[in-house]
Amino acid sequence: MQAMIQFPDLSPEIFSISIGGMEFALRWYALAYITGIVIAWRLAVAALKRPALWPNQTPPMRPEQVEDLLTWIILGVILGGRLGFVLFYQPSYYLSNPTQILKVWEGGMAFHGGLIGVVVASWLYAARHNIDKLAMADLVAHTVAGGLLLGRLSNFVNAELWGRATTLPWGVAFPGHAAQDCSQAVGELCARHPSQLYEALLEGLVLGAVLLWLVYRRGAFQKPGLVLGTFLAGYGAARFIVEFVRQPDAHFISPGNPLGLAWQIDGFGITQGQMLSLPMIILGLYFVQRARTKTESLA
Repeated sequence: MQAMIQFPDLSPEIFSISIGGMEFALRWYALAYITGIVIAWRLAVAALKRPALWPNQTPPMRPEQVEDLLTWIILGVILGGRLGFVLFYQPSYYLSNPTQILKVWEGGMAFHGGLIGVVVASWLYAARHNIDKLAMADLVAHTVAGGLLLGRLSNFVNAELWGRATTLPWGVAFPGHAAQDCSQAVGELCARHPSQLYEALLEGLVLGAVLLWLVYRRGAFQKPGLVLGTFLAGYGAARFIVEFVRQPDAHFISPGNPLGLAWQIDGFGITQGQMLSLPMIILGLYFVQRARTKTESLA
């Protein structure tokens, strides 16, 4: 019999209350967003309070400005994440049902869209307050991994975004008809890669540790663009790798494309997540090389 892990008895809701006949619930995913924002806020403030981390011992902004910046970033995450999901993953559906775009509470957020939203919001805030844009990008980039870690753990608790079917002993039997509808089921259950946990490890824990090490042990803020580039390349590479075992969205799968590849030639290709991650890797490597080149030229 195939070894597998039964999905634990977890609820997406932490608690719920009924007020006036209406049900209000606090979900793990919402708590992950809130906690991730708090972690990012505290990390940013801590870094700004240490002038020695920055070129010429001059932080790009005052610690008290972080709360104002967070308001812009939260809007960027929500608007960018939602529009990214609409445009990158289900454009035809939402063009036919435009009122569904506003129903964020029903799910449907894309990290790459959220990232674009954060970039736009941060750039606008920096331009408005005359803050060095690359220094701000480094500041924001080193705070993000904690939220990614918690977000992916919440995906696991929600039993969503699971991976492809697997016979590996750590495969998880996720609940629900969609998760159990696979050709590799052994007996009555289908085990799948817990790809949410893979991403939590790589995008959250490992990448976050590398970024903090670069900032506090290697003086990375002294090389503008290095932290930003490391984050972009690191996240892009982690996501690209995990996509090999992550189940693509159902609308990408067809009888002639069982792997759900967004671009393919004779059965070989890449998924939509990989297509969106490639520009991140390229842009990240550009910023890393740029930071190193500029530092060497000033040495």
